[in-house]
Amino acid sequence: MDDLVGTQAPARRLTDPDEAIAALELALPGLAALRLPCRRAINWSVLEAELGAVLPADYKLFCESYPSLVIGDFLGVGGPVPGFEVRWVHGARESLEIVAEWCEEADLAVPLHPYPTPGGLLPWAGSTQGDLFLWSTGPAGPQEWTVTVASRSSAWWHYTGGAVQFLADLVGGVLEPWALPQVRAEVIAR
Repeated sequence: MDDLVGTQAPARRLTDPDEAIAALELALPGLAALRLPCRRAINWSVLEAELGAVLPADYKLFCESYPSLVIGDFLGVGGPVPGFEVRWVHGARESLEIVAEWCEEADLAVPLHPYPTPGGLLPWAGSTQGDLFLWSTGPAGPQEWTVTVASRSSAWWHYTGGAVQFLADLVGGVLEPWALPQVRAEVIAR
């Protein structure tokens, strides 16, 4: 039986993308050194048209500012590469097949569904152990999307902040890492 462990909320939701990035750089001291010298020119309009959804501004800024990363030798997060935006969408769609299987197998009081179902789950990161980090999409728009964690151990939980703030709070020890290991404040480019 799968388990919805619960919901964690930030003390204050960071809605400004620059503020969320600053919080992540504070939680991950080595991150600032990996910041790209120039922001990557990702064609978000092509990607979002192909995906059928506008992505959150904090994630876009993260993807434009850093290479793909592995945090704490556990959590991999990255984004589209300029010129390969459609390939990123195809990868997301493949991940959605896994999300669909997990949602179908989950025995949760309130069923979850993959994107593009309204309010559906859309993956944005994964762990080296097969855990998924997803946006809970919603009609209020991408700046209001929250995070859902689907752990390989069948525990599901929610975080009511954005993706970048989630990373900062997880690495910074603000969150209980329910069904996840403690994530060390180490980062490498991959």
